[in-house]
Amino acid sequence: MRKLLILPFALALLTSSPVAQRAQVTALVGGTLIDGFGSTPIRNSVVIIEGERIKAVGQVGSLAVPAGAEVISTEGMSVLPGLWDMHVHTMITGHSDYTHWDATYANRLEKEIMPASARQLLMAGVTSARDLGAPLEASINVRNAINRGQIPGATLYVSGPFIQHEPYPGTDLFRWGVKGQDDARAKVNRLADAGVDVIKLIDQDQMTESEVAAVIDQAHKRGLPVVGHSHRPDEIRLGMKYGVDNFEHTGLATAPEYPADIIEMIKARTAKMALGPFFWTPTIEGLWNYEYMRDNPEMLDDPSWQLGLAADTIADIKSSIQHPDQMSYFQLTPSRKPTLKRKFQQLREAGVTMMIGTDSGIPMQFHSQTTWNELDIWVRELGVPPMEAIRAATYWPSLFMKKDKDVGTVTPGKIADIIAVRGDVLRYIDLLQKVDLVVKHGKRVK
Repeated sequence: MRKLLILPFALALLTSSPVAQRAQVTALVGGTLIDGFGSTPIRNSVVIIEGERIKAVGQVGSLAVPAGAEVISTEGMSVLPGLWDMHVHTMITGHSDYTHWDATYANRLEKEIMPASARQLLMAGVTSARDLGAPLEASINVRNAINRGQIPGATLYVSGPFIQHEPYPGTDLFRWGVKGQDDARAKVNRLADAGVDVIKLIDQDQMTESEVAAVIDQAHKRGLPVVGHSHRPDEIRLGMKYGVDNFEHTGLATAPEYPADIIEMIKARTAKMALGPFFWTPTIEGLWNYEYMRDNPEMLDDPSWQLGLAADTIADIKSSIQHPDQMSYFQLTPSRKPTLKRKFQQLREAGVTMMIGTDSGIPMQFHSQTTWNELDIWVRELGVPPMEAIRAATYWPSLFMKKDKDVGTVTPGKIADIIAVRGDVLRYIDLLQKVDLVVKHGKRVK
């Protein structure tokens, strides 16, 4: 009986002691820090992490490392905020046949597929990702399990099902059709009540204007941003008219550039500085790299995309991508690719704020590879300065998602989501294909 009385008392003393309450302190020492704000990098940097947050940022010789801290050398490395990918699909993992995938893996999404995708993103240095299109319950459950620390993975911000005119055959689980403006508002409310972070709108040019207006208006009333597809000109026109917050893609059409009236609409919006930046996620790399991957398929054998997947899933994916040249998904890509650079330039010239997103999960586009490839295409092929590209994968996404007080830059007080790669990413952006160090919420996970 005495032991039962003493044990709780002893535990209370232990948990209230300064030693027990002191958070773990870690110091990243020696690397070149690119903090996400776009200014001159900090050489010989010191980043002090206490618990899950950044305590201090400075330089060797001016910022002392606390006694007893775990010191992680970042000498010879670029240190930067954890990356964001603003357009991922955790429910798919590179398989070439959507009809087969949807029918075969629906009951394995929550337990296997989506957790594997989130973990692969994290190991690639993507500490935050926006998941645009998946079953509602699975989206919420996987996101929450990651947030509780029950499974490893990038922090997810989820849309749940797409909202569109009507679902494609066999896709009712993750595509919701709307019939009239009352139904449109009801569907948005159902998503909002479940706790989604964003509303995903697709094929809005097939909806009535009143339905489009109702979806966007109701989402905004519920405090949710609206992400809209921009494959076709009328998707953009309707989205612009009714207030889509962030457009996705640079178009599946083969038209050489955006129509003049759309560019004028975009310029008119970006000129309204009081409304803040106007965001676009172009998702370039999947189309840009297709012909290279078709003719040089070695990266398809990279085992990084197999992490967390069952053996039969891996075998199924491998079988589906044996003949990249025969995939119906990409047959129009060679005619679309020449339009990408001009459209990308039009958006930049019109004042759009670009964010990195990849459509990862589509055929041959694996979560472990796509984000660095998107950055590489922007810098190497499209002429974007490396610092601008990095900010498009760090600062701007955090601002759009209203998480900039917690993440997006390496700043005292913010959550320690930090990555490091050996070498100078401002000269060689493709070094991001091999992230050496990943810290998420103050804990080293790689």
